[in-house]
Amino acid sequence: MNDDRPLVAHVVHRFDTGGLENGVVNLINHMPANAYRHAVIALTEITDFRNRIQHPDVQFFALNKQPGHVLWIYPQLYRLFRQIKPAIVHTRNLATLEAAVPAWAARVPARIHGEHGRDVGDFDGTNKKCQWIRRIYSPFVKHYIALSQDLAHYLNHPVGIGAKRVTQIYNGVDSARFHPATQRQDIPGSPFNDAGLWLVGTAGRMQTVKDQTNLARAFVDAIHAEPSLRECLRLVMIGDGPLRQKSIDILEAAALTGLTWLPGERNDIPDIMRGLDCFVLPSLGEGISNTILEAMASGLPVIATAVGGNPELVLEGRTGHLVPAGNPAALAEAIIKLAQSREKARAMGQAGRQRIETQFSMAAMVDSYQQIYDRMLGRMLRSTGK
Repeated sequence: MNDDRPLVAHVVHRFDTGGLENGVVNLINHMPANAYRHAVIALTEITDFRNRIQHPDVQFFALNKQPGHVLWIYPQLYRLFRQIKPAIVHTRNLATLEAAVPAWAARVPARIHGEHGRDVGDFDGTNKKCQWIRRIYSPFVKHYIALSQDLAHYLNHPVGIGAKRVTQIYNGVDSARFHPATQRQDIPGSPFNDAGLWLVGTAGRMQTVKDQTNLARAFVDAIHAEPSLRECLRLVMIGDGPLRQKSIDILEAAALTGLTWLPGERNDIPDIMRGLDCFVLPSLGEGISNTILEAMASGLPVIATAVGGNPELVLEGRTGHLVPAGNPAALAEAIIKLAQSREKARAMGQAGRQRIETQFSMAAMVDSYQQIYDRMLGRMLRSTGK
């Protein structure tokens, strides 16, 4: 039986735990099944993260690409595109932008590129090489999607992409899966489930851009600045990666491991969010953070660094606090402020949940993407006379 739904090929660097990849999962799972078919192409590898996609007809392709700009990936992608015949190739971030060339060569009608966050080594968007590479590939891209106003401005100005070719779409969050608890619930396996404790936590890949060591230092600073918090303040850091052991070393050197819990990667993030009192994102760079959205949907106040799209999500003094990146003293001060004002912290969490319901719904995100897909195919169909 022929399936006449257009195929969208989502191209990512690696399909594994992460905010960008979670966005792909949400889009595929929540887009009406009768609208489009989907394939996920990872230039490197696909992990068990694929099991989060709920539709059984999604295709997966892992190309095992070596690091760097490798030309042999072009014919491999060209053959794949000719084989599966996508109507849309949707690349994401600089690491996959090169796939637009074989998509163009394979005559894929709509070629869309998404900017989800800052590149490693270019957290402020000033790297001329990154800008130059984007300009080189721009003739092969029909339309761009930026996840934040900050990223849209980056594409329009330093890179030089015309405003009509860029659409800004915020991530949506599953506000049914991520919802507040009537009272803080126990986290399975956590040593800190006593009702009198106040838990500050984070979740995500523990890698350089996320800067979890900054949070570890800030926790140490907070305890030293306010020794009375030793009785109630606890730190939960969920995730794995190179910064996990470095964070543990910082906490061990301060003799504070008894007040902290770093269990590694977990797959029960909604439950963990409902077991926290405050969420912290100490990143050096961000697009639009899924974990901030998930924390807000869970009714948590958020302390985040004032980078990328974070100030578009966290309203200073209303849904949380914004602090400078790489500044543990400022982060410690924000943690102390909320730990000592719990009613205010709860009110911030409630305001964050309300903001999710009115501005960051999953339905709004999916509808925006579908409108772009429909519009791009409509334009191409008219221009080719089909």
